[in-house]
Amino acid sequence: MQISSSYSMSGVPYDIKHRNGNVPQFNAEQAVKESENTNRYMPEADFDEKAFAMIGPNAPQDVKDAWMEAAKEVNANGLGIKGNGMLSHISQMMVQRLNKQLKGEGDVDNLDILGNTTESAIQATKQALYNLDHPVVYTPKSIEVQQACIKEREFYVAFLEKLEKL
Repeated sequence: MQISSSYSMSGVPYDIKHRNGNVPQFNAEQAVKESENTNRYMPEADFDEKAFAMIGPNAPQDVKDAWMEAAKEVNANGLGIKGNGMLSHISQMMVQRLNKQLKGEGDVDNLDILGNTTESAIQATKQALYNLDHPVVYTPKSIEVQQACIKEREFYVAFLEKLEKL
């Protein structure tokens, strides 16, 4: 059996696509991919603020301000939620949130990780940073997840610096 290399994945030969002008160009494919990465359901949403609301609903305003400044500075937030609303990976603060949920502590919609003081936010951030630097079990990670973990660490360090200045 001989396999012809003139057929594309759609089953239409490239020479027919070329004759009809339907040969996809890289820049057109890239534009389609970029449009898929935007959240069409909530395009105006500020996911840094939504991430903060998920773990710090009772935190003081200065803690929220420090979170937002660190998120803008690093271009990442402590929950691993990207600008399009998608989760880049399971962050350490998300693990804290899930652990609290599994233990039945707090309301499912209101799992407060940062607490209601600056000191409690500092402790939660230090714990997340420690857990990130000292994993309990080694788990192999893809390059993308490793990069997301580096950004997560950068965020925690920036957030912690801002909290300690309060």
